[in-house]
Amino acid sequence: MVSKFFAFLDRMKLIDRWALMRNTAVEDVAQHTMQVAMIAHALCVIENALYGGKLDANRAAVLALYHESAEVVTGDLPTPVKYYDQAINRAYKNIESRAEQKLIDTLPDELKNAFAPFVKADKGEREYDFVKRADKLSALIKCVEELAVGNNEFKNAYDATLKSLQDVSERSVKYFMDTFIPAYSMSLDYLLD
Repeated sequence: MVSKFFAFLDRMKLIDRWALMRNTAVEDVAQHTMQVAMIAHALCVIENALYGGKLDANRAAVLALYHESAEVVTGDLPTPVKYYDQAINRAYKNIESRAEQKLIDTLPDELKNAFAPFVKADKGEREYDFVKRADKLSALIKCVEELAVGNNEFKNAYDATLKSLQDVSERSVKYFMDTFIPAYSMSLDYLLD
């Protein structure tokens, strides 16, 4: 059997994010996924090291690597559309679930059980909560970077994303925001200094 699984996932690099907004730098789903994996891992490490958490940081990173995998079938539906109302959101969740299953079905039978828990993640597991926080932080970072170069198209997205992150209970998110986010608006000269 020839499996299409990884060929499908490789197409994440072809799917642009923020499609309804004017971007100074295009971001694709593959780039976003890598960033979310690094941040999810970091959040779990911070939670464990500083706040007594018992999270599996490596599991969070792998969950993050697959968190947008359905988009190779569905494309990236912009957030304002996805959450426009409950009916659209339910319909999209159904489409997303079917796309995830389609991906799993492309795997050889002997590998399906190993990959399915990541492609069709248990949204209730604690590590997945940190993937969702990392996803929001990734969006905030995109907004910070765009605003830093004068693209005010991202001002409302920045405000809404910042507010949603300020409302979360995990102290590791606040720590990440205070410690790491300010550097994202720095030029290379400042980063190297």
